[in-house]
Amino acid sequence: MNSQNLFDVKGKVVLVTGGAKGIGRMISEGFVANGATVYISSRDAKACDAAVNELNALGKGKAHSIPANFYKEEDVKKLAEELGKREDKLHVLVNNSGSNWGAPYNEYPSSAWTRVLTLNLHRVFDLTQLVTPLLEKAASAGDPARIINIGSIDGIRVPALETFAYSASKAGLHHMSRVLANHLGKRNITSNSLACGPFESKMMAATLESYRETIEAGIPLGRIGTPEDVAGACLFLSSRAGSYVNGATITLDGGSAIAAKL
Repeated sequence: MNSQNLFDVKGKVVLVTGGAKGIGRMISEGFVANGATVYISSRDAKACDAAVNELNALGKGKAHSIPANFYKEEDVKKLAEELGKREDKLHVLVNNSGSNWGAPYNEYPSSAWTRVLTLNLHRVFDLTQLVTPLLEKAASAGDPARIINIGSIDGIRVPALETFAYSASKAGLHHMSRVLANHLGKRNITSNSLACGPFESKMMAATLESYRETIEAGIPLGRIGTPEDVAGACLFLSSRAGSYVNGATITLDGGSAIAAKL
């Protein structure tokens, strides 16, 4: 037993939604840097192409782009079909695409719920269902296929910001991940979620600009997350080291969810 084999993902085929920017980009780089073939998908085709060019310059794994607008069900179907044309199996699905909406309670619009829950929860199920045949082809008892759902500590704790739909969607995602773990574990497919704290991303940019010192002061480790933190967690879950983890929600937040405020 050695660490290189234990955490090896070389040659695995990975799909990362929202993989061109933010946390998704960090995850994509972690896989490519360790020899995996990564498909990146988001609605921003230019960002996908730019990320793919940067990742392929690493020279270890490979990166490919299949743009899709996850608000549109037909785009999700086209993504699954295109992936099936290019690959006969999928070892790892990382459901990372997400959106947020903040507004005061008395002004919070109904449309925000539709938008946020569609992307953060509904389409996660749709895509997972569509690519399950590819995951099954990659799966075995000793090396199951993996689903990694990128959740949030705001789906575990009550956030200070008024992001009602986001918090509810991530709590739902964590539980749906457990439900999938039970159902798909029988097919040698594991399902786990990462409840992420603050990382550098487009979604977090405005919040970090205004409240970074306050946020970091509330984290026992005193810092926000780095690319290595989230990429490392995904590599663990996708390798032999994490093959017996199923139905877990791993908090990746430096301890902020457990920090006492008084």
